[in-house]
Amino acid sequence: MADAPLIVFIASGLRLATPIILASTGELVSERAGVLNLSLDGMILSAAFAAAWGSFVSGSPLIGLGIALVASLLLAGMQAILSITLGANQLVVGIGFNILATGGTTFLYREIFGTLSRQTVPSFGPLDLPVLRDIPIVGPALFSQSGLVYVGLLLVVVTWALLRYTSFGLSVRASGEAPQAADKAGINVRRTRYLGVLYAGAMAGLAGAWLSIADSNAFTEGMSKGTGYLAITAVIFGGWAPWKTLGACLLIGFATALQFLVPALNLDVPVALLLMLPYVLALCAIGGLVGSARQPAALTLPLRSRH
Repeated sequence: MADAPLIVFIASGLRLATPIILASTGELVSERAGVLNLSLDGMILSAAFAAAWGSFVSGSPLIGLGIALVASLLLAGMQAILSITLGANQLVVGIGFNILATGGTTFLYREIFGTLSRQTVPSFGPLDLPVLRDIPIVGPALFSQSGLVYVGLLLVVVTWALLRYTSFGLSVRASGEAPQAADKAGINVRRTRYLGVLYAGAMAGLAGAWLSIADSNAFTEGMSKGTGYLAITAVIFGGWAPWKTLGACLLIGFATALQFLVPALNLDVPVALLLMLPYVLALCAIGGLVGSARQPAALTLPLRSRH
């Protein structure tokens, strides 16, 4: 089938972008409120393990998803206490949580499943949407994905509306731009930031569950593979705006999917270069080579107030 490589490319690009979309959507809210969750990768990895374990012991991927959300929210709560209540350095806290998650999930995985285990777990299958699936090329590529793909895209819309049209969105923007002024105006900045971090934790939980019980049916050590860092990069790449961040996530996802398209077209491109491409884009974004958006003025700065 002549269109097969293109279908695989589109399907793979969306699939690979999904965990980044989920994680970056939550991180966007947290950063707009003034808190940088460098621990995002650790939350995703912990949620991936929790989802696999929960699905394994219960036989239900839905229960695994619920346990993943609990695990990521617990980490997000600890991040919020340290970063917001205690005013700890957000970068140091994030790095610490990532190290803890890497070591903790590796230890638990080996204790529960065994060092050389290839244990599979119940997972979510793809949704087959009959009418839409019959659309040439895009139908098989876009409408035979796991339900979490469509949940992720829907949550981008929900988050955009939340930030733009609600009082909570106004509080988030004020807390990230001028927290002292927002505090004097009666906005509970710390509560707003707590909610932002917890929202990021919940979205990281969905991203982790996607990795272990939707995109695959197993947990592997270190399976987040920097997804959290790519999500943070996508937020920077997208200028802290929901739709641009979505575009950045898709760009990273499709850049990663080139490793499937290029060999199918028999092009002589080194595989190592294709594997490196998403991270090159990330470096360009962080280095300020892409776009000129300004970060929230109070990002990473703790609030000192009576609340």
